[in-house]
Amino acid sequence: METKLNVTGGRALITLLLILMGLGPHSATAFYQETETTGYDTYKGKVVDQNSSRAISSAYLSVDGTNITTVTNSEGDFSLKVPEDIFETTVTVSAMGYAGQKLALSYFKEGNTVIEMQESVEELSEVSIFSATDAKSLVREVLSKRGDNYFTEDTQMKAFYRETIKKGSRNVSLSEAVVEIHKKPYDSWAKDEISLIKSRKSADYERLDTLALKLRGGPFNTLHIDLMKNPQFIFNRDELDNYEFEFDDPARINNKYLYVVDFRELYQGEPWYFGKLFIDAETLTLVKADFNLNVDDRKAAANLFVKKKPGGTKAYPVNVNYEVNYREQNGKWYYGYGRAELEFVINWKRKLFNSRYTVNSEMAVTDWERNPDGKVKRDDSFINERVVMADDASGFNDMAFWGENNIIEPDKSIENAIEKIQQQMRRN
Repeated sequence: METKLNVTGGRALITLLLILMGLGPHSATAFYQETETTGYDTYKGKVVDQNSSRAISSAYLSVDGTNITTVTNSEGDFSLKVPEDIFETTVTVSAMGYAGQKLALSYFKEGNTVIEMQESVEELSEVSIFSATDAKSLVREVLSKRGDNYFTEDTQMKAFYRETIKKGSRNVSLSEAVVEIHKKPYDSWAKDEISLIKSRKSADYERLDTLALKLRGGPFNTLHIDLMKNPQFIFNRDELDNYEFEFDDPARINNKYLYVVDFRELYQGEPWYFGKLFIDAETLTLVKADFNLNVDDRKAAANLFVKKKPGGTKAYPVNVNYEVNYREQNGKWYYGYGRAELEFVINWKRKLFNSRYTVNSEMAVTDWERNPDGKVKRDDSFINERVVMADDASGFNDMAFWGENNIIEPDKSIENAIEKIQQQMRRN
């Protein structure tokens, strides 16, 4: 039995395939061991809160004078790869709510570098730069300035993409890819495209459970939430009357003062959006958005997200969260990081307990260059918006390739889970 997808107005940024899989013999796929290649120095470490030692996730590390960046994972870990001929430079570290830092590259060690960040405690409400008095008018002006504040040339971005699936608290799948994003100008409605450079996956679904949950869209799921390139997914400038906007307490990131605007849809007869916008007070640029889709209406939410499911099951999302961050270069901003997290409940007929799955996909831009003539040679490496990475990834081969690429360090829990999966496969 299938549940057909019914999406209108671009509301569902992510769709899922739920497929019942049968057990059968197949070959195991090994979890990778990172292999370094010549020409690059690798610096690993952790970013933590100075006072509590708590890990700081989604902190940015940017090599000054280059377009090389990386981002910390949920454990605060990072892996920064820098060409050997770059050594006399600094690295900027920034995170929301913390004072930014500039550290000499020589500060980083090839082993484990711990970076402590001091929480920003300035009384921002007294800063004179905050002059806007109407939140909706502020958001309308932000949307009108996307041609002034963001890249207006075709750009080719190298990015690292990761997709993980958990059943309960247990990690069961990991897919990763290095991709090239063919980014169109922010003042254009032309669609961004993605080509696949390398991909790999950690395990075969058939050996993990009778139910295989697959994410359709792959890297596009984290690219579509670029709200300044794709405002039609949430709100266009002419549709803001459908939302309520209110100012929250202001914030600061990397010495920039930010308006914080809470928003929510007024019509709540179907799944509806709510969240926060972080806007640079000086340039009126959206630098971060963190938002959710309310999915209390289970039937409507299932129709948005579930494309196919086995008979005898009910599947629906219980939590849908998105995050997008932008980076600045020479006064212009661009997409730097996107994350989508969905939690699903699967109810089986005649079974007492349900199953919970969490799907997390994230993509971080690690380098970019302008493509002023806009010419792109299309080939078989280009993927479409319906791609299923878990099917198309080739397995953990070509180990040496991955050493050159800035990556989001794998969560320790992921590594442990894959190691256990390998052991189970060897026993079987």
